[in-house]
Amino acid sequence: MLGRLVSFVVVSLLLTGGAHAQGKTELQWFAQSAFKLTTPGGKVIMIDPWLTGNPKTPPELKDLDKLGKIDLILVTHAHEDHLGDAVAIAKKNHATIWGPLGMNQSLATLGLMPLDQVPRMNKSGTIEPFPGVKITQVHAEHSSELLLKDPVTGKDTTYVGGEPVGYIIQLENGFKIYDMGDTGLFGDMKMIGEYYKPDLLLIPIGGHFVMDPKDAAFATKLVNPKMAFPMHYGTNPYLTGTPAEYKAAMGQTPIQIVDMNPGDKKTF
Repeated sequence: MLGRLVSFVVVSLLLTGGAHAQGKTELQWFAQSAFKLTTPGGKVIMIDPWLTGNPKTPPELKDLDKLGKIDLILVTHAHEDHLGDAVAIAKKNHATIWGPLGMNQSLATLGLMPLDQVPRMNKSGTIEPFPGVKITQVHAEHSSELLLKDPVTGKDTTYVGGEPVGYIIQLENGFKIYDMGDTGLFGDMKMIGEYYKPDLLLIPIGGHFVMDPKDAAFATKLVNPKMAFPMHYGTNPYLTGTPAEYKAAMGQTPIQIVDMNPGDKKTF
């Protein structure tokens, strides 16, 4: 009788723990704009997966075979530090890459990806790749050239990369993430915030190619999320903005600033 009682308690604890874990969102940062997002339902989404060439990604995280099963890949634009290892990861996992329409069309036309793994969508389009998970493309103020080596000449060649995008990612439990991608300031950030009401904002702060900390603080207040995570800084000499400068520019605010180092994981 005692043995049965112990077994019942153990099984109950395991089930309770599993149910609790299922209600959490896990985000792992690989530096720059690269993230591994595990949804409450257990689906794994890679975002802007620039890993092997990223100088700030911890060496132990650059082995693509150790990422585990990847269900879907989101790319905000075609620049190398965002498209990164997306093609290699997609081929290893037979995963779909969602990104700017022009970028996906070029990847298919150039024979780098099968057409069924680079489907088409555009800004304001929404997909539901898994039950309860909805992903919408929104505007970003940037560029999106696709630069590749010409297989015949060996020279760098520029191809159509479409227009840059951001993403609203709504998860199974209703938690919403607004990944801005690379962007400069634009007034409709306020509209995006009011319409989608994101819980977590992933915002670039490095400057030069994207918003600097002062711009990013202004943008954060336009969007008005519950939490904000500063990204896209420190990987090249131009991206000089720092989280400390961003926090200072934010001043006194109810918005929680999320602190993470490359490789760190956080649950929400």
